[in-house]
Amino acid sequence: MKNVLIIILVLACAWLAGRQVTLEQGLRRAARRMREQMADETTARLSLPCPSAGAEELLVCLNELLELRQEERALYRRKEQELRQQIANVSHDLRTPLTSILGYLQLLEGDGLSPEKKAEYLAVIEGRARTLQVFIAAFYDLSRIEGGELPLEREKVDLGRALSDQLAAAYEQIEAAGLAVEVDIAPGLPPVWADGGAVTRIFSNLLTNALRHGEEALAVKLYREGNVIVSAFSNRAGELTEEDAAHVFERFYTADKMRTGQSTGLGLAIVKALAERMGHAAAARWEDGVFTVEVRWVI
Repeated sequence: MKNVLIIILVLACAWLAGRQVTLEQGLRRAARRMREQMADETTARLSLPCPSAGAEELLVCLNELLELRQEERALYRRKEQELRQQIANVSHDLRTPLTSILGYLQLLEGDGLSPEKKAEYLAVIEGRARTLQVFIAAFYDLSRIEGGELPLEREKVDLGRALSDQLAAAYEQIEAAGLAVEVDIAPGLPPVWADGGAVTRIFSNLLTNALRHGEEALAVKLYREGNVIVSAFSNRAGELTEEDAAHVFERFYTADKMRTGQSTGLGLAIVKALAERMGHAAAARWEDGVFTVEVRWVI
């Protein structure tokens, strides 16, 4: 009987030792696979040939860390690609007016220019310089808004009055654009909590965008929808597509249809950033040739 117990103990010890060796070898293989995956960015999950509760719990944590690492790498690559694209777009928007300015400055150096021609060239140079100034200011503002560095003071704002004032201020621009404007502002709308200056900037950018890219007519509406006040700017924009509408809030959106000689691609990005900073939301849609940008103001 005693010999039997000894044999059983020896076998048990051998089994435990073998299991320990197998577990250690499995952990070593898992560690090697983890290093390989971190090097080549694969996403296969780690496993053990001889699992135990503690080791399995450890592997679960390691697999979660590997997945997080892969997600972070994918996000980093995406951000890096976006940054490169933004740098290319900034370069384009800076280079275009600068090239024009340099070209007209060379023309001014020519002999025999009449005073009228000089005045014409100087006017073009001034226009290009102002375009450059607007772009740099907009880029700076957007960076401050997205970085939370632009101070916003929320107060009760009458959207109807703010929109009416902006439309009145842009009367000459509207006339020059030759668009038929239809305005529908619902009476008795309650105020919303927002920054007055930011509201003005949003309406100004929306109106400028509509005048720049719109065709034939512009419809401006302000109405209540449940606990939200909707401001909508709609205009025919045959050069846009439904796909464009999904990207117009991206800074420096590069679709050629959205890039006229004076467009910086920042106006709608500022609209979205300001609206979200104040707790509201912006959206765009394209239906049957009509492009609509909405800001939904929470009451």
